[in-house]
Amino acid sequence: QKVGEGCRTVPLAGHVGFDSLPDQLVNKSVSQGFCFNILCVGETGLGKSTLMDTLFNTKFEGEPATHTQPGVQLRSNTYDLQESNVGLKLTIVSTVGFGDQINKEDSYKPIVEFIDAQFEAYLQEELKIRRVLHTYHDSRIHACLYFIAPTGHSLKSLDLVTMKKLDSKVNIIPIIAKSDAISKSELTKFKIKITSELVSNGVQIYQFPTDDESVAEINGTMNAHLPFAVIGSTEELKIGNKMMKARQYPWGTVQVENEAHCDFVKLREMLIRVNMEDLREQTHTRHYELYRRCKLEEMGFKDTDPDSKPFSLQETYEAKRNEFLGELQKKEEEMRQMFVQRVKEKEAELKEAEKELHEKFDRLKKLHQDEKKKLEDKKKSLDDEVNAFKQRKTAAELLQSQGSQAGGSQTLKRDKEKKK
Repeated sequence: QKVGEGCRTVPLAGHVGFDSLPDQLVNKSVSQGFCFNILCVGETGLGKSTLMDTLFNTKFEGEPATHTQPGVQLRSNTYDLQESNVGLKLTIVSTVGFGDQINKEDSYKPIVEFIDAQFEAYLQEELKIRRVLHTYHDSRIHACLYFIAPTGHSLKSLDLVTMKKLDSKVNIIPIIAKSDAISKSELTKFKIKITSELVSNGVQIYQFPTDDESVAEINGTMNAHLPFAVIGSTEELKIGNKMMKARQYPWGTVQVENEAHCDFVKLREMLIRVNMEDLREQTHTRHYELYRRCKLEEMGFKDTDPDSKPFSLQETYEAKRNEFLGELQKKEEEMRQMFVQRVKEKEAELKEAEKELHEKFDRLKKLHQDEKKKLEDKKKSLDDEVNAFKQRKTAAELLQSQGSQAGGSQTLKRDKEKKK
């Protein structure tokens, strides 16, 4: 059922009090405070930090980046600002080392990964059973200020590729940095050239909303001034009787807040004073919703089934759970079969090894038996030789004793004959 169908408009007989809801909402929002996150993308030395200091009329802490970075790094700093009774938690993310490498092919990847990481963190918080979104620090990027070098010719390929990769993830506001480096006529042609290149390459930059009648006229006018040509300076000079932010040159003075000199005032009006809430809303309703939808579709969640019927979250969860269990059982069966196969292979290897051991044992046993038999035969032959030797020895001794006895008897006979 669509909103408004079946509803009747009835008059009130007197004052009820729900006309104070806007005031209640304002009071609650003011007490909770607001957050706003800005991503500054641009080459080193284009004045990103100076412009942030100038925009918020303060001095943010930070070390100047060098041109010796091996890759692109994102540096995030969060500050608590207070203006009147309104508190703002401002996060400024700068791209350190962007455009300083010889090979710039992958310079955009760390930026895309950082933006996706903030979306993922918010999605994980949103999907928790016990959510604390009212106190959660929203780190999603609400605005991307893309700093374009004042070459006066055309956009660099790095700028086009990076903005094309970012336009579906963040609100891009292109600005020409250090615009006092080129003449006014060159600046006008440069703006036209940038706009035509963005259109021809299909890059979607943030357009200030014109659906609200209170800001439609000024936003429509400011859309025609994009990209803004800005100058930043924290130095105050005395011009006339007033102290104003300006840049002093040998040929004259460039006033930051003078609309005849640059578009800084236009940028501040559009970014902070008029469209800050729309930037926050666009981030949530457009860019985050796109990321959330793609992420949930990757996880298998859909709004409708193949028959175009509504799909409930529980049914999707059950279907995904059953699919996961099926895959798990299939993988378990594959692992079991693989285990059984490996066990069989191992058993075959062990049996083969056991067979080889038995054969080796039999060979060694037979060899041992043969050696033993040879030793026994040799021992027998030696014993026979010893016995034969003993017999010969005995016979020799016997013959020797008989010979000695015979010799003795003959000597006695000769002695007797001599005596006679």
